[in-house]
Amino acid sequence: MFAIILGTRPEIIKMSPIIRSCQRKNVDFFVIHTGQHYSYEMDQVFFEELGLPAPDFNLDVGSKSHAEQTGLIMTGIEKILIKEKPDVVLVQGDTNTVLAGTLAASKCSVHTDSSRTIDVGHVEAGLRSFDRSMPEEVNRVVADHLSRYLFAPTENAREHLCREGISEEKIFVTGNTIVDAVFENLALAKKRLDTVSGLGLSPNGYFLVTLHRQENVDARKRLEGILEGLTHIHESTGMPLVFPVHPRTEKMIASFGLELEGFQMIKPLGFLEFLQLESQARLALTDSGGVQEEACILHVPCVTIRSSTERPETVDAGANFLAGVDPASIISAADRMLARPRSWKNPFGDGMAGDRIIDIIAP
Repeated sequence: MFAIILGTRPEIIKMSPIIRSCQRKNVDFFVIHTGQHYSYEMDQVFFEELGLPAPDFNLDVGSKSHAEQTGLIMTGIEKILIKEKPDVVLVQGDTNTVLAGTLAASKCSVHTDSSRTIDVGHVEAGLRSFDRSMPEEVNRVVADHLSRYLFAPTENAREHLCREGISEEKIFVTGNTIVDAVFENLALAKKRLDTVSGLGLSPNGYFLVTLHRQENVDARKRLEGILEGLTHIHESTGMPLVFPVHPRTEKMIASFGLELEGFQMIKPLGFLEFLQLESQARLALTDSGGVQEEACILHVPCVTIRSSTERPETVDAGANFLAGVDPASIISAADRMLARPRSWKNPFGDGMAGDRIIDIIAP
């Protein structure tokens, strides 16, 4: 039996192909939802929209400090694992849910039968930004070094793990489950929704903006500079900046009293709505790792508002440009990407990663 642990929008999306694979193959599993995101729009709605079964357990932890959130998730997960005794725990990505789930499963094995341990499978293993100031980097490194199964999305990720001394027998290059999710849901989104025209937009007639990372939105000077650069891009092109605002970002913009010009601010979107909006954007400007991947798969040029990325394949492919956070650099990066042809090759696989992962742990 498998435990699938998730707690954020990207985790729900990227675990959805694995859940569907378990259903198709009649594999016994249960889902623990930590509730790491603190609004309905940011998490639970995605289960309904993607046609996934409701989580078997919901910890409803909510937004807290890193330490408090991680501790509460560990405590909640440990109780469930002791009771349910799964053979494998699957976690995905680099959140506090991943860190807590990995630690809880690794330590929980001492409470089960001495003949059994709880193995951890890390989906999207081996990503590295090489920036330990990012909480996500710490989370993914710890998860990788405690996991029994490391499902690397690319050869580049596999090489990172090997260089850190992780045994090659633990590493499996599967592709990235985001490709599965995009392929499975884009056609559905086009049939069911018309998000773009519903917002008064035209295909390729707007830029998509997402900002949520702590280091970008919690510091007034940095956030102000990013918004200044984005405003200049709007003024020079005349295209609106469509901005689904993360609750954290909305809170900080209000707290700092910042004025936004040229932005069409909208509520957070469901995955199908966001996928449709993303697929028809002229350019994506983001600090999200997931958007970097999705834009690359969809052949939408991307500017990453960070100085490092754990998705270097997107840069190598020509789909993405690392701009940093300086306003002039953001403007220059946007000009570069707008002039670049959309002819790159998707480096993240063929859309069969979910089935590969389940076949490895449930042969």
